[in-house]
Amino acid sequence: MASTSRRPVAQCPLRPGDPCSLCFPGATGPQDCGLVYLAMDDPELRAALAEQRAAVRAARAEH
Repeated sequence: MASTSRRPVAQCPLRPGDPCSLCFPGATGPQDCGLVYLAMDDPELRAALAEQRAAVRAARAEH
């Protein structure tokens, strides 16, 4: 019997709700994406992304 399990789809931490599209050359997912690393290494940008994620979650909860 063949297994029908699916691989999880990695989500982009920079574009909430979007799957990781491997937009950074050589990346295999968000875990080794240079763009994600740069964004998460910047305290101001990291805070702005956290606010954006919270707003997306709030908008989804309203619907």
